[in-house]
Amino acid sequence: MKKNARYKRVTLDDVAAEASVSAITVSRSIRSPGMVSAKVLEKVQAAIDRLGYVPDQAASALASERTNVVGLLVPSLTNSVFSDVLRGVYDVIEGSGLSVQIGNYRYSPSKEENLVRTFLRQRPAGLIVAGIDQTEAARALLKTAPCPVVQIMDVTEAPIDLLIGFSHYDGAVEATRHLTQEGYRKPGFLGARMDPRSQARLAGFTDEAQARGVFDPRRIVTTTHPSSVGMGGQLLTDLLARAPDTDAVFCNNDDLAAGALFEAERRGIKVPEQLGICGFNDLEMSRHLNPGITSIATPRYDVGAGAMSLLSNAITDRAAVKTPQIRLDVTLMKRGSTNREGQS
Repeated sequence: MKKNARYKRVTLDDVAAEASVSAITVSRSIRSPGMVSAKVLEKVQAAIDRLGYVPDQAASALASERTNVVGLLVPSLTNSVFSDVLRGVYDVIEGSGLSVQIGNYRYSPSKEENLVRTFLRQRPAGLIVAGIDQTEAARALLKTAPCPVVQIMDVTEAPIDLLIGFSHYDGAVEATRHLTQEGYRKPGFLGARMDPRSQARLAGFTDEAQARGVFDPRRIVTTTHPSSVGMGGQLLTDLLARAPDTDAVFCNNDDLAAGALFEAERRGIKVPEQLGICGFNDLEMSRHLNPGITSIATPRYDVGAGAMSLLSNAITDRAAVKTPQIRLDVTLMKRGSTNREGQS
């Protein structure tokens, strides 16, 4: 027994004895410091620091029916798109008394569903989930969740609860319109992963290309494999083998666009004169390539920060949330990869 004594958990009663106050006073000092005098609060905090006391979140959850943890479900931790979202979340949550627990479901709907179940069992203060395409079971769980839920990165007329995002379809329409306005008459589409957001971009490209009379199904090349720079080069190779007269490509992200640019260089294809290239997301690298890649800038940081603000307000007072659904704009960033006007 002595061997394990060093691992004995410091309890609320230990802190109370150390501070010479009641256990109820210690509990109030931690959960509602405004209800305790500054002198008592100082004594309790000093005792907590001396003993190294860590509040039992599970016990707190049972008492209050929720923890101070916000669950954040994303499909990737390596994709820089979601890194920007995380930065926004953490900038807003700092100093709020809330903490973030991240779940990565790796683009698997079933894994996302399991994570929703796991997070809800932990009684979170709120949940932030990427996308609007959850499984039926996951949607049912989120609709009945005893906490606020924010869907991010997309828009829909039927959100589960709160929502902040942007239209992938509209961004693709704008990109396709830009290519035709620059004089490209035989545009193609390169897509990877083809999750619902990528499919919305393909739909936007298809509809706008058809409306402008430049659509050709031969010029759509997609794969379910993950996006990468190398994949962009391979997809452009496949496209040119199928339709060698293609004069522009809209890529469903900037990784593919960079790969297409490098492949064009290897083939001696002049960009933008012979081939226009447009990406999506406007990653930092797109500004620094030569030529810079035209891309659709998405407000990823604002989505993360806005989601956390929505959630914080809803946790404090759900009725005070005046705009439960927020739709942000995307912006076309025109650069050298499509700037035919700047060419002699």
